[in-house]
Amino acid sequence: MNKIMLAILRLNCILSLNLKFIKEMKILLKNQFYQTFTGLSFCLAVIFLSISVIAAQKKNSPPGQAREITVVSEPNAVVWLDNIRRGATGESGKLTIKSVSNGKHTLRLRAEGFREISQNLLPTQKGELKIALVKTTDEAEIAFQQAEKLTSSSREKSVEMYEKAIALRPKYAEAFLGLARVRADQSNFDKALEAVKQARKLRPGYAEASAVEGRIYVSEGNDEKAVAAFKRSIAEGRGFQPEAYTGLGLFYKDKAEGFAGAGDFENEKANYLLAAGHLKTASAQLSGAPDAMVIYQFLGLVYEQMKEFKKAIAVYEDFLRDFPDSTETTAIRSFIEQLRKQMNGENQE
Repeated sequence: MNKIMLAILRLNCILSLNLKFIKEMKILLKNQFYQTFTGLSFCLAVIFLSISVIAAQKKNSPPGQAREITVVSEPNAVVWLDNIRRGATGESGKLTIKSVSNGKHTLRLRAEGFREISQNLLPTQKGELKIALVKTTDEAEIAFQQAEKLTSSSREKSVEMYEKAIALRPKYAEAFLGLARVRADQSNFDKALEAVKQARKLRPGYAEASAVEGRIYVSEGNDEKAVAAFKRSIAEGRGFQPEAYTGLGLFYKDKAEGFAGAGDFENEKANYLLAAGHLKTASAQLSGAPDAMVIYQFLGLVYEQMKEFKKAIAVYEDFLRDFPDSTETTAIRSFIEQLRKQMNGENQE
């Protein structure tokens, strides 16, 4: 028996038993059932619990630090990480993405005149990632790329190129969705909804299309359908859909402002709480992507309206951490300074 106990002690050293395990063993020894264990049965119980405790600790251990990757590809290639646009490579052909969480991700690249490519980003990959793009001769894809480029300069020409892409490839779901966005920007909501309908028909469970549908219904003033579309988008994205969360956040923010104007402060507070929750989720899912800059500012403003000044300051500080080179940093620092003065003034009162 002494030899067995000595073996257990050695095993405990190997398994790195800690105080939590010792406390659990003391509790077990006080229990009448465990006091009946004798000889080898008791020893096996100790070993089993040792392994169980260590396994639980390993399972619940915090993840490692986030990594940084630099995508190296064609100049001016647009880069998405998990369908979130992270920027473009620029003339250098490089784009650095900071704070990429551990785990598996999907990278997608698109450059004008090249075939779009998607590939997995493995948990072990970090640093420079060279991704070669291949020239495309697909006329539908070229028309789609031109349409995307034209959205910021000429909506009319953008619509023409989206329609050309669809004519060349009738089952081009991405082109239908792009067309829907432009039609919505033109306030042509009927045609925008028709394009969304086609995109969702071609690709069932298209979370991004449902998010765009929600935005269109918000513009039309159809609150019930807007909320339903946003929630469907989140479900289709299995909880990951920052555009839909942003849509809900801004929807409830607008509602809160309306209730404030009407003097209904109870509903104002309730809707600001909903807005803050959805915007916070959206900013977390964007994880430092360029679109997060706007979301941080909306979230900070919502907290200010709620008189949650500490939370507003924390959000603005997150902005400065994630976007230190932004042209908005001076204004954000000013917001923080004003909020701190306001908090000090209230404390003095």
